[in-house]
Amino acid sequence: MSKKYNWKKHLAVVLAGGIFTLASTSVWANAIDLTLEESINMALNNNKSIKISGTEVDSAKWAVEEAKGNKGFSLGYIHTDGRAKTSSSQGSVIGNSFKNQIKAQLPVYTGGALEGTINKAEIGAESAELSLENTKQQVKLDTTTAYFNILKTANLVQVGQESVNSLNGHLKNVNAQYAVGTVAKSDVLRSEVELADAQQNLIVYQNNYDLAMSNFNNIVGLELDTIVNISDKLQYTENDLSLEDSIAYALTHRPDGIMAEKNIAMAQEQLNVAKAGGRPNVYLGAEQSWLSDKFPGDDDNGWSVGVTTSWNVFDSNVTRSQIKQAEAAVMKTMEQEQQKKDAIQLEVRQAYLNMREAEKRIQTNQVSVEKAEEDFKIAQVRYSAGVGTNLDVIDAQVALTSARTNYIVSLYDYNTSKASLDKAMGVGI
Repeated sequence: MSKKYNWKKHLAVVLAGGIFTLASTSVWANAIDLTLEESINMALNNNKSIKISGTEVDSAKWAVEEAKGNKGFSLGYIHTDGRAKTSSSQGSVIGNSFKNQIKAQLPVYTGGALEGTINKAEIGAESAELSLENTKQQVKLDTTTAYFNILKTANLVQVGQESVNSLNGHLKNVNAQYAVGTVAKSDVLRSEVELADAQQNLIVYQNNYDLAMSNFNNIVGLELDTIVNISDKLQYTENDLSLEDSIAYALTHRPDGIMAEKNIAMAQEQLNVAKAGGRPNVYLGAEQSWLSDKFPGDDDNGWSVGVTTSWNVFDSNVTRSQIKQAEAAVMKTMEQEQQKKDAIQLEVRQAYLNMREAEKRIQTNQVSVEKAEEDFKIAQVRYSAGVGTNLDVIDAQVALTSARTNYIVSLYDYNTSKASLDKAMGVGI
C-alpha cells in the first residue's frame, strides 16, 4: 500500500470525526458525540447572549401593552386625612376632615400622541425580535467556526504526527547508513534537528487542538474539559450562488438591515408624538366624593361628570424644539439605514470573495499534496540508493508537510467563509 494512500486514509478518518489519542498533558473528563447541527442547537439553547436578547423581546412586548393601556379607561382612588383651622364671624374653629374620592378618566383625543407612542412601541417590539434573530445568527456563525476549528486543529495534529513518523523513519535509515560508513555524521545531526523541530511543531498543534476544544465548549455551553467527538467532515461542498444574488438576498433578509428600516419608522412616530404637543387634548372624566369630620369620611359629597379640553397655546418654543429634534432624528436614521446597507454589501462581498479564494486554493493544494508525496517518495528512494542527499529528503518532507497543511487550512477557510457568507446574507436559523 502506497504512502500516498495511507496518508489520505488517515486524513479521511480524521475528517470524518475520529478523534485520536493526543500525547498531551490535558485531562478531558467527559466525552460527547456531536454533529454541526447538534452543536448549533446546543449553543442556541445555552448561549447567554440569546437569553439576554429574549428578555429584551419580553420587555418590548410589555412596553406595547403599557402604551396601549395609556389610551384606555383609568380608575383611581384618593383618601385624604386632614386637620385645619377655619375662621368666620363666629370665631375660629379647628377640626378634622376625612375625604374619599373615586376618579375615572378616558382620553378622547390627544393629537395623535398616544397613537404614535403605541405605534413606536409596536415597531420597537418588532426590532427586538429582529435583534434576537441577529444574535442567533451570530451564535450560529461562532459555533460553526469553532466546530470547524476543532476539525482543522485535529487534522494538523495528524499532519504533524505524520511528519514526526516520517522523519523518525528517515533518521533510522540515516543511522543505519552511518553505521556502515556510507553517510557523514552531519546527516545524522541534521536529521535529528529536523525530527526535534517536527516534534516541537506537533506539541504546538496539540495545544491548539486543546484550545480549540475548550473554546468550542465555552460557546455551546459544555464543561470546558469535555472532549467532543466530531461527527461531520471537513470537506468541500459547492456553493453556486452569485455575488449579485447574495447581495440582493442580504439587503432583503439581514435582520440588522431590517432593523435600520424600523428605526426610521420609529423616528417618524416620535415626530408624530412631538407634533401632538401643539394640538388640544380632550379627556372624559367622572368623580364621586365623600367628606365628613369623622373617619373614614363617608358622607356623600356629590359627583361630577365632564369633558376636559386643554390646549398648549404657548410654551416658549418647547414643542417646536421637540419637533425639530424629532425631524433631525428622522434624517439621522435615514442616513444610518443607507450606511447599514453599504456595510451589508461590503460584508457580503468580503465573505463571498474569501470563499471563492479559498475554493481555488483547495484545488491547487490538492495537486500540491499529490506532487509533494511523489517528490518525497522519490527523494527517499534516491537517498537509500546513495544518489540523493539528506537535504533532498528533508526538503521534500518539509514541502509535503506544508502542502498538507495548506490543503487543510484551505478547506477550513472555505467552510468558515461559507458560514460567514450565510451570516452576512442573513440566512435564518
